[in-house]
Parts: sequence; structure tokens; C-alpha cells
Amino acid sequence: MQQKQSKTSLVWFRNDLRINDNSSLLNAIRNSETVIAVYCFDPRHFEKDKFGFKKAQKFRAKFLIETISDLKLQLSNLGIPLYVFNDYPENCIANLEAQYKFDALYLQKEWTEEEYNVYKLVTAIWDDTFTVHQDYNQFLYHPEDLKFDIKNLPNVFTDFRKHVEKQSIIRTINEITNIKNKNNSIKNTTSVPSLKDLGFEDFTNHPNSAFPLKGGETEALKHLNNYFFESKKLGFYKKTRNGLIGKDFSSKFSPWLANGSLSAKTIYYRVKEFEAIHFKNQSTYWLIFELIWRDYFKYVSLKHGNKIFKIEGLLNKDYQWHTFEKDIQKWINGKTNEPFVNANMIELQKTGWMSNRGRQNVASYFAKTLKLDWRIGAAYFESMLIDYDVHSNYGNWLYVSGVGNDPRDRIFNVKLQAERYDSSGKFQRLWLQDTLF
Repeated sequence: MQQKQSKTSLVWFRNDLRINDNSSLLNAIRNSETVIAVYCFDPRHFEKDKFGFKKAQKFRAKFLIETISDLKLQLSNLGIPLYVFNDYPENCIANLEAQYKFDALYLQKEWTEEEYNVYKLVTAIWDDTFTVHQDYNQFLYHPEDLKFDIKNLPNVFTDFRKHVEKQSIIRTINEITNIKNKNNSIKNTTSVPSLKDLGFEDFTNHPNSAFPLKGGETEALKHLNNYFFESKKLGFYKKTRNGLIGKDFSSKFSPWLANGSLSAKTIYYRVKEFEAIHFKNQSTYWLIFELIWRDYFKYVSLKHGNKIFKIEGLLNKDYQWHTFEKDIQKWINGKTNEPFVNANMIELQKTGWMSNRGRQNVASYFAKTLKLDWRIGAAYFESMLIDYDVHSNYGNWLYVSGVGNDPRDRIFNVKLQAERYDSSGKFQRLWLQDTLF
């Protein structure tokens, strides 16, 4: 549907930090005489939470700085200034509105509590004459294309997957082409903050990091092209995805997906391109399968709201959870009785990264073996992970802790997992150094 033409529109970037396949940006450009953009490094993201962890530690902060630097450059090539502030969004957007008197705001729709509360703070200053355009821009399968009401979301992932694969479509890419010089006359003197500005010391990546890559859409597309078309590692993804060492055992798209500098649809259609040019196999399908899992966790949070943050979870389970500080610190610092858990936790502490296999094991050990309040583990992951995504993080912790969608109360046998996925002990030696096996 054609939207009313606006004189001046603001695009508020949050977790959609890209140019390509960005419906908010595209609609603003199509329906506005002048477009400006803004990103706010919200101080709330770098404060301590109720468990004592910074909401975002240095690893994600650095990746975000790289991402915004790239976004600012990409937008400038379109003639769109990106105003960057180290301030609360409700403050910096109000100041921009006072300066430019924009009459429309474009942004990606978010629904989890903290993100929604900030949205309400930002929009509370305007009356009904101000138009807000929100769009779901983070899914593979758009909510409007589901053939069921969200309250009827299947409780089991397999049922959801089979339904959407059979009944729903994946929309085409939102292409931004031949659009530039929207408002080159606007001067933008704002700059991207440094790590020091955000309260961190500068650092270099650990030499053994499995994610030595940079933030931003440019890097994301470069990595995608390499993983798919140059190295063709996509063709072996299903066989290697449970690896533990190096940057090539898995796709590593999750950090860019998490902050929206790469869209799920972009990955999907490039997989289809790979299949058309080269070959189609279980591995090419499995990457799409993982994108559907990502969608599912977003729909779980859309359906259940704040229940994903409650200790009793989605199943209202009344387990006895502990908060023993000594056990929590041993887990965080890799000092438990399980070398495989310790190696993964030290990797996370030193790099901001952990493999999918590692995450499942350390989360299960935290919640099911130590019986510690799973929300503390989830909060620590939120703080440390480069690729933190609220939906996937809490969805996975619910799942592993026995209070999520899976009715089976499973527990990972860490010793057997270590024997299966690190039989030589190479990964454990890499991070534990002096420990003998």
C-alpha cells in the first residue's frame, strides 16, 4: 500500500543495521522528500543488570562500533546522514525532531520488554499527527504470511517448521537500487563513539578466536560470499557445524544476524543461488533449517511475551533453583569439575564466542547439573556473546533448562559429549593449556 508522502522522515536504526533488504529504510526513501537516520548507543545497554553483569561487554560493543561505522559510510553513499549519539534514544531523537521537524518515523518493530519500553519513551513526546511506521524486518517468514494466529504457534519446533515450509512463502529481497543524494546538503558532525567512550579499554582479538571477523554489512556480505561461493564450505555445513576450533566449522552468520547487519532472507536467497549454480544437499538445506529455528524463537517470544524471562518459563515448572555464588563464579571462570565445560567458558571469557555445541553443554551443566537459576546463565551469555539475540538466547536457555517448548526434561552428559566432539582433547588443551587429559 502506498504511504502518504512525508516531507522529512527519520529512520531509527536499532537491530536492523544494514542497507540491503531493509524495508524501513526503503519505505522511508520511497515516501519522503528528505530522509535522515539515527543510531543511539543507549547507555542502558552498558549498565549492569540485576545479576551484576554489564548488559553488553567489550566484545559486542566493539562489533557494534564496527557495524555502525560501516552503516554510516553506506548511508552516506546514498546521501543519507546517519546521526550517531552516545545517549538515550528518547533524548537524541527528541533533539533531532526539534531541529528537523520530521513528520514520520520509520523503524523495525520490536516487542520484547526493554526494546518496547524504549520505543514508548521515544514516541511519547509526539501527538497523533506524527506518523510511525513499524515493520517486522527480522524474520525469514514474515508474521503476516503465517497461516495461523500467533496464539496458535505450535509448541514443538518440528510442527512449526513443517507448517511454514509447506504453507508459507518467503518474501523477496527489498532492493535499494539507483537511489542516492536524497539530502546531501545536510551536514552531520556526529561521530561513532570509541570503546573508551562506552567504558571499555581497547583490545585486540585473541589469536585463537573462532570469530576473528569484523562487524558491519560489508564484512557480512564478504564473509557470505567466501563461505558460499569461494570456499564452498556451505556444501559441508551439516558435517562440520558441531566443530569447536577455527572460524570455518560453522557459518558464523549469527553476529550479523543478531544486530541485523545481515538479513535471514539474504542468506536464504544466496543459498538458493548456490544450489542453482553448484549443488543442493543436506548441508545447503540445513543452513535454512537453522534460520527457521531462529524464526521459531522469535515467534515464541512474540507469543509468550515476558514469560520467556520468568524463572518458571513457558511450562510454569516449579523447580528448585539455586543461586550459590561460589558455583556461579566457578562456572563463569572455567573452574568446575568438567574440563569440557571449563574450556568453553574460558573461550567465551577470552573471545566473546562459543560454539553451538559448547553453549548447549555449559547451559545444561549450569541449569541441570548445578541446578542454578537459569536466568543468571542467560544474563551472563547476554553480557558476553558477540552474537547475543534476545529471542534465541532466552529461547535456548528455556529449552535446555527444561522450562521451554520441549516437554522432555533432558540433560546433557558432558563427559560423553566431550568424548564425541573433542575425542582428542585438542579443544580442551587449547583453552586449558596446562590441564592433562
